[in-house]
Amino acid sequence: MTVRQEQGVLIDELGDLLTAYLEKLGIEYVFGVPGGAIEPLLNALARSARRGGPRCVVCRHETGGAFMADGYYSVTGKMGVCFATTGPGATNLVTGVASAHANNVPLLVITAQTALNTFGRGALQESSCTGTDTLSIFESITRYNSLISHPDQFEHKLAAAIITAHRSPPGPVHLSVPVDVMKSLSGRSPQYRNLPELLAVSAGFDRPVLDRFLLLLGQSRQTVFVLGNESEVAAKSIVELATSLDIPLVVTPSGKGLVDPCHPLFRGAVGFAGHATAVETLRDPAVDLIVVIGTGLGEWASNGWDSEAMLNERMVHISPVENHFLGSPMARLHLRGDIDLVFDEVQRHFRSTQPPLKLAAEPVTRTVDGYCFALDEPQSCTDDSTPILPQRLMAELPRLFPANTRYFADSGNSFAWAVHYLHVHDHSDATDQHTTRLFRASLDFASMGWAIASSVGAALALRDSPVVCITGDGSYLMAGQEISVAIQEQLPLIYLILNDAGYGMVKHGQRLTGAEQTGFELPFIDFAAMARAMGVEGHVIESIDDLQALDINHICNRPGPTLLDVRIDREAKPPIGLRTRILRGES
Repeated sequence: MTVRQEQGVLIDELGDLLTAYLEKLGIEYVFGVPGGAIEPLLNALARSARRGGPRCVVCRHETGGAFMADGYYSVTGKMGVCFATTGPGATNLVTGVASAHANNVPLLVITAQTALNTFGRGALQESSCTGTDTLSIFESITRYNSLISHPDQFEHKLAAAIITAHRSPPGPVHLSVPVDVMKSLSGRSPQYRNLPELLAVSAGFDRPVLDRFLLLLGQSRQTVFVLGNESEVAAKSIVELATSLDIPLVVTPSGKGLVDPCHPLFRGAVGFAGHATAVETLRDPAVDLIVVIGTGLGEWASNGWDSEAMLNERMVHISPVENHFLGSPMARLHLRGDIDLVFDEVQRHFRSTQPPLKLAAEPVTRTVDGYCFALDEPQSCTDDSTPILPQRLMAELPRLFPANTRYFADSGNSFAWAVHYLHVHDHSDATDQHTTRLFRASLDFASMGWAIASSVGAALALRDSPVVCITGDGSYLMAGQEISVAIQEQLPLIYLILNDAGYGMVKHGQRLTGAEQTGFELPFIDFAAMARAMGVEGHVIESIDDLQALDINHICNRPGPTLLDVRIDREAKPPIGLRTRILRGES
């Protein structure tokens, strides 16, 4: 292909080849911070944006860029893409990439290197093998990690990285590209024209194992389904099947939002900040089959590696990710495969056969708002006292915001309060697997500030749906600068700050474990005033009346973010008992 020019600028460099691949994959945004060594990629993205292709979204810190790419993937199912310049730009990415690695999020990470002929000569921000070796730094937190040392390597390694990012387990991949290599002319169209089709190939499932599962399910006297985040692709089918067979439903913290909280068979969340009814359901001696679907079984999802509730011979573990099975060696059966295909087949089987009579689950007394699971301190959900109880705040949010609002909860007490007390469900008939779950959080690695930036990536992709970021004052002081990206992009994103002038989980964790009371204090900050100084609409919320007086329609539709500085009760004890028991070494 002849090298083309636009206003005298070469536009057929390797960066243009990269943007051509991203465009074929339907990717709209690339997140990062500019720098001299990564400038050829920025030039290519500028040319791409002019023709309506992928464009650059400039974040304020490189980890924020990785989190934004994570949030973009979470609501679109499209691989997130982020970049950084060499040296500190690349090292600043590490926390965001490590979070994606822990949570199986496919990211394409592009970092720069100084020119090849400067390696070992002490160039500014050199990060080659003879400097601060960023390739080695990324080795343990990526699925594919390679330096492009010659232009002819670029396309093959790019395709290999993209395919690897989507394999089982999915995760981040990293290409380190010297600035002179990125500037090299490509002179050709993408060779891997069928790359999108390759990524869409289904993994299927193991038929003999599925047949064994059908036999177990048919013979079970009482089954419980446990849904993790990877169940999202088949949540509707799983819930329909559970309803037809009278099977109680439980979710892991990462699966929260996949089941309507008002469903009569829903027993709540198990694990970190979960519900006693979920644990009681799993420990019921009448239950002879526990089907765990689409989740690993780390500390949070397994209720602290609870052998009585989950990790026992009653379990069948279904997942598309092989290494999830490392957490369930005691399971009766491991079924690897696409969860949507597995449950399509299960539904087909039970439609064609007369299902066996099931023993009805013991009825659970309806509690707050008719839920069939028990909350800790349910009276707090209707308490209008000031300062605001976080429990009351979480209960109020679904009444306040539209039914299709997406919630992103940050690490710390924000996540604990939301898992236990925030119960949302969109009753529309949406069929897109990546638009149905209204609650998201970053588990396992649990990075503070994840929700602040991730919600930006989600809001870019979901401009027609309100997005609410629930975060604490500690997280906001760490990563709150990313709100300025929402200003620049005019996103109607709502930041809800749980303001208690401290690291709340640290404070309450110290109290519960008997540790020294130290290191949790933060200065009191007027975050609403800080927001207004940045041109953001900011409100101080000191009571439920203040919250209810907000013009929600205006907030959800204005061209720019809104910050709600919610002064919460500092002494309200979060539902973090499981975590503190683990820290104390208790089972």
